[in-house]
Amino acid sequence: MSDALVIHIDPVEGPLWLRRRITVDGATPGSMVTLKSTTLRNGIPWSASASYLADAEGRIDLDTQTPGFGDHRSPDAMGLIWAQQPEVDGASFDITTMPAIGEISTTITAREESATGYYDHPQTCASGRMASAVLVQGLREADVSREKLDAEGLHGTVFRPSGSGPYPTVIVMNGSGGGINEIRAAAYAAHGIQAVALGYFRSEGLSPYISNTALEYFEQALDYVQRNLNPLGKPAVNGQSRGGELTLLLGSLYPEKIGALVAYTPSAFICGAQGAADPKEGWSGATWKLDGRPLEHLWHNNAGVTWNPWDGMQPPSRDRNIYIDGLHDRATASSSRIAIEHFTGPVLAVSGADDRLWPAGYSARLAFATLARHGHQSQRLHLDYPYAGHAIGMPFVPSTQIYKRHPVSGIDLSTGGTPQGNAEASADSFAQTCDFLIRSLAQTDTRESR
Repeated sequence: MSDALVIHIDPVEGPLWLRRRITVDGATPGSMVTLKSTTLRNGIPWSASASYLADAEGRIDLDTQTPGFGDHRSPDAMGLIWAQQPEVDGASFDITTMPAIGEISTTITAREESATGYYDHPQTCASGRMASAVLVQGLREADVSREKLDAEGLHGTVFRPSGSGPYPTVIVMNGSGGGINEIRAAAYAAHGIQAVALGYFRSEGLSPYISNTALEYFEQALDYVQRNLNPLGKPAVNGQSRGGELTLLLGSLYPEKIGALVAYTPSAFICGAQGAADPKEGWSGATWKLDGRPLEHLWHNNAGVTWNPWDGMQPPSRDRNIYIDGLHDRATASSSRIAIEHFTGPVLAVSGADDRLWPAGYSARLAFATLARHGHQSQRLHLDYPYAGHAIGMPFVPSTQIYKRHPVSGIDLSTGGTPQGNAEASADSFAQTCDFLIRSLAQTDTRESR
C-alpha cells in the first residue's frame, strides 16, 4: 500500500462514446472506498456513487469488482456516469438536443471510509484519505468538421469525417422532442460515417410542433445529400421514436433514394401527432402530409381507442396499451400501416422489451415479418434488449430518467427499462449501428458500381 490514494482514468480525455477504465490504487487493504462522480448538466449537478472493498494490495478495479452498494450494482466503471441522477428535483438532461461543441467534465472522488479495513488485522485501519480526478468526454472529435446546413429550405448540421470521401452517409432525425441531434451525428462522423443532423420541428426556422410535417422536406434532404455531399452509394436514414416511425415511412415512400434504414424504437404504423401536437390540432391530428394531404393514421376515428395519455388524463395502464387498443380497429390499423415492403435495402431496428411508450419491439417484428413475406433479400437486424425501454440512445450519459416530462406536451411519462438495461442497450446498439451503416452502405455502393 502506498501513502497516497490515487484514481486512474484511462483515458482521461476522449469522446463521449468511448468507454473508460477506472481503477484506484493505494487504498488501505480491506477498507471500504466510496467513489462519487459529479457532473454539471445544464448548470445542475448530477451525481452517482458506489462503494467497493479494496483488495489485499489496496486496489479497486471498477470493471471487475461489484460494488458493495451504491447507485449501480454491476462491475462497470461507466456506471458512475450512466447511474447519475440530478441533485435538484425535476431537473432533466437531453443529449439529443445539445450542440456538438466543447466537452463534458466529470469530477470523480474516492474516499476511504474511516476505520474500515480487515477487522482481524489492526494495522489495516483506514484514516479517511481522499483522492480526485477529472474525466473529460468530448462532444466532437478534432478531425470531424461541423457545418451548419441552411440551404434549399433545409435546417440542420453536417458532420464530416477526415479525408476527402466519398463517405458512408446517414441522415439523423430526432423523435417527438424535436430539435437537431448533433451528438449522434458527430459520433457517427468520428467512426467514418458522414452524418447530417436534420431538424424538422422545434428548431430554428421550423414549426414548434410535429403536426402536419410535409414529407417532401425529407425527400428534398435526400436529394440534397446525394447531389452535394459525395455519399458512398445512397444515404441511410436513422431516426429515434417518432423519428423511427419516420425512418420506416421514408423507406416505404422513397426506397430508390435510400441506402439503408436504422429505426430506433419505431412504430410500424403512422400515428397521430400525440404529445408533440399543435394544441390547435390536438393529439389525434395528423403528423405527416404528402402532396398537401394528411396521411391516414392510427388515431383517426379509431373505434378501438377510448382514452389517450396525452391530454393529462391518468391512463389505465402504460401508454403503450393505447397502441394495442388501436390495433383492434383493423380497418384503421390497415390503412395506417407503413408499407415497409417497398424498401429493398438493409434494415436495422432497435427496441427495448420494456418500452412503456409504444410497443416498438412488436412493430420491429411486424415490419421484419412483412419484409420476409415479400421476399426482402437484404440484411435485417433486430436488436431487442430485454431490460431496456424506450430511451435507448447514446452511450455513457445518464440513463436514469425513466420517468420524465415530455418537452412539448409537458405531460409526465414513463419510458421503461432499468437504468442499467438502458445503458447497456445504448452502448451495444451504438456500436452495432456504426458497423451496420459502414457495412451496408459499402455493399450498396459496390452493387451499384458493377
